[in-house]
Order: sequence, then C-alpha cells, then structure tokens
Amino acid sequence: MDLTQRQRDLLQEWLPNAEVVTDHSWGLVGTVVLELRLRGERYIAKAGDTADHHLAREIQAHRSWLTPWTSRGSAPQLVRADDEAKLILTRYLPGELVEGTPAEWVPETYRQAGELLAAFHGQFAVPDEAYEARENRRTLDNLGKSHTISPALTDRLRSEIESWPTPTASLVPTHGDWQPRNWLIDNGIVGVIDFGRAALRPAATDFARLAAQQFRSDPALEPAFFDGYGPDPRDPDTWHRAQLREAVNTAVWAHQVGETSFEQQGHRMIADALRS
Repeated sequence: MDLTQRQRDLLQEWLPNAEVVTDHSWGLVGTVVLELRLRGERYIAKAGDTADHHLAREIQAHRSWLTPWTSRGSAPQLVRADDEAKLILTRYLPGELVEGTPAEWVPETYRQAGELLAAFHGQFAVPDEAYEARENRRTLDNLGKSHTISPALTDRLRSEIESWPTPTASLVPTHGDWQPRNWLIDNGIVGVIDFGRAALRPAATDFARLAAQQFRSDPALEPAFFDGYGPDPRDPDTWHRAQLREAVNTAVWAHQVGETSFEQQGHRMIADALRS
C-alpha cells in the first residue's frame, strides 16, 4: 500500500484495524484503490499522491452530484473524505466490472447506462461563455507536449482547432469517463463507480468514449443507450469539436503514461474525427 502516513492514520481512525481485502489500483497513475473489510462490512478507500488532481473531483462529485445514483443504490455511498489528505472512503458497491464480460455487448446494459446518465445530467445546467475557448487551449497545449502524432498532422490539428468558433456552452454534471470499465453489473443491474474525472461539461462529452469504442464495434448499442437516455443532444459541429479534442487528448495522455494500446486508440480516434 503506497499511502502517506497521514492517509494511513486517517484510515486507521475511520476504520480501526480494517483488513485490506484487495488492491484495485490501476497502476498507470498514482492513485491507490483498496478494498477493506471491517466487522463484515466492505469499503473502498481511494488515495491520491502528490501529483493527483482527481481526488478533489471525486470528493466534489460525492458531496454534490451523486444523489440521483446513490438514492437508488447505483453508486457507492460516501463515508468520509479529507480533501487535504487526498483520501476518500465509500461503501463497497457490489458487482463485477462490465468491461470484458458478456454484459459489455448486451443492449440492455446500455439502456440502463443511458437512463442513469440522463438522471445525472438532468440535475441542472449552467451557461459558460469560456468553456469552448478553454478546452481549445487545453488541447492546443497538449499538442505542445511529447506525443507521436506526426508533425504534419499536428500542424493540421492546430490550424483546425484555432479556427473553431467559441459559442456559449451549456454545462451539466458529467462523469468524464463514461464507459464499461466504470460500470458494475450485479444481478443484471448496472451501477457506476470512479468519479475522478467528474466535472461540469456539455452533456455530449460523456458519449465520446462509447462512440469511439463500443458503439463503433456494435451498432445495436447506441440506439439502446438512447432508448434509456432520451433525445440525443448532439449537434454536428459541437460533437465534432468534442470528438477531436477527446481524440487528441487521449493520444497525448496515453503516450505520457506509456499506455500503448490506448495511445493507438487515440490515433484512430483522430482519424475518425477528421473524417466526420
């Protein structure tokens, strides 16, 4: 367990002498994810390292936005959190990850995921005049980092992004990584985990990873998703911008952390977005 002394002390205070059952840490980033057990109850503790900027989002989501899910048992309940220590403790949500199981290719999984996401997005919306310009700048900054996008394509991407309009965007609570690796299935019921990328964004940004992966592989899954979600909020121009930003940011981030397969997916996403 790669925890700071403060994180260890807090866990001992919150769950004295709890047993570590499983280390669920992903390994690509410095977040530690531990499954704990105490007196027959199971918990999940998440801890960030000094470079972490996801735990604050996770804590914010639990404190402010998860009621549409926790009220129906579809997301883990918050137990304790410490912003300064970058530590959060939740109750364990039963189920197995959808990714890599037969449920990943079942339309009913996506209908439920769409219904859950609609409830999350539907809490409120706020206008933001600076969102589009801010996201353009972030993507352009990423193009300035180390990556394997060719120089000619990098120039083309820069030119296109710099030409985009920056209309006012409508922002809602978004999960930020909405895909089967963050869904659980328990007796046919879908649940949600991992809120480290939760933030206010346009609703359609939560469709980007599904569009690049599962929707692309099985055309039956997208209509099933919108059967649950409701009307598709995407318009061609804003959706193109969202897809291309997601593609560039995926390729650059994956290169930075050495995730080769995800980096290749980012390159494919760039090619697909430029064809759209």
